[in-house]
Amino acid sequence: MKNKTSVLSREGEAQPSRCPDNSAFKQQRLPAWKPQLTIASVLSCFFLTGAFCLTVGVCLVLSANSVREIQIDYSDKCSDCSKLRENSSNWNKECHCSINFTLKEDILGDVFMYYGLQNFYQNHRRYVISRSDAQLLGRNVNIQRSNCAPFSTYRNGTPMAPCGAIANSMFNDTIDLFYNINSSMIQVPLLKTGNSWWTDKNVKFRNPESYNLSSAFAGTARPPYWQKPVYLLDEEDERNNGYVNDDFIIWMRVSAFATFRNLYRRVLRVRRFAEGLPAGNYTFQISYNFPVTRFKGRKHVILSTVVWSGGSNPFLGIAYLVSGTAATLAGFVITGIHLKLRKKKTYFQKQ
Repeated sequence: MKNKTSVLSREGEAQPSRCPDNSAFKQQRLPAWKPQLTIASVLSCFFLTGAFCLTVGVCLVLSANSVREIQIDYSDKCSDCSKLRENSSNWNKECHCSINFTLKEDILGDVFMYYGLQNFYQNHRRYVISRSDAQLLGRNVNIQRSNCAPFSTYRNGTPMAPCGAIANSMFNDTIDLFYNINSSMIQVPLLKTGNSWWTDKNVKFRNPESYNLSSAFAGTARPPYWQKPVYLLDEEDERNNGYVNDDFIIWMRVSAFATFRNLYRRVLRVRRFAEGLPAGNYTFQISYNFPVTRFKGRKHVILSTVVWSGGSNPFLGIAYLVSGTAATLAGFVITGIHLKLRKKKTYFQKQ
């Protein structure tokens, strides 16, 4: 015997029924909207989507092409320094080189300086996880239990700060820009703070708490490839020192591709450079510290402006153009098929 709420078992005891309640929701009787796809609505969607994507794509491509940019490869131009750096025993020897170039036209507006690396694979799994986020938050952690090995401690047990392969391979060339005018060189003022993301600077990276940075990092040692400890990354500005150093934070955000660029400096718009970089002769003076020959890499320095859509990267615009073209072509194909089938239907109806 069965009713709405229970059924009788073999022993005669009532058990709850597994049937859902007789409600509109559980019996799927709620009102629903079912679109009626007609040829007009389908073609309208394809053509409108195509027109939208093509319009956005053209705007993005034109915007990317309006970016003013100059890129200089200094891998070969600093070949003497490159050979010196290939020998690890010369880590404490300084090496400088100069790169001259000419701006034929003014670069107006905000000018950004990037360093670019080619054939440097930051997307290797062992490399990506070789860090300690807890350590970078200023916590006192046992880094031997982290993923930093083999860049976690020295043989005598001294922990590295910061640990890991990402931090150890930090880009450490120093690049200064000079404006040559009337047989004199004027250094272009560059901003080295305010280049990282706010969330990184204020949330993801913290220095250990102490009355000064040197005591905060007491008992630790710099990574093997570094020339100075982490608390001396910026000796002029304590707010840009240690784990919250902008150059360090930007480097710790690894790239997905083997060729990439990272923001290095911004031109401070004052005096002669209030409107940007005027046309003329310039010189990059580079303190060469980052070797790239062994992995067949290249190094670039880039001066670039930005627009509303970002820097000089046409990929997004091209993606919109391809999507818009595909949607428009699909609309024409469906239109052709529809007309052909309609003619056949008319023909058989007349027969």
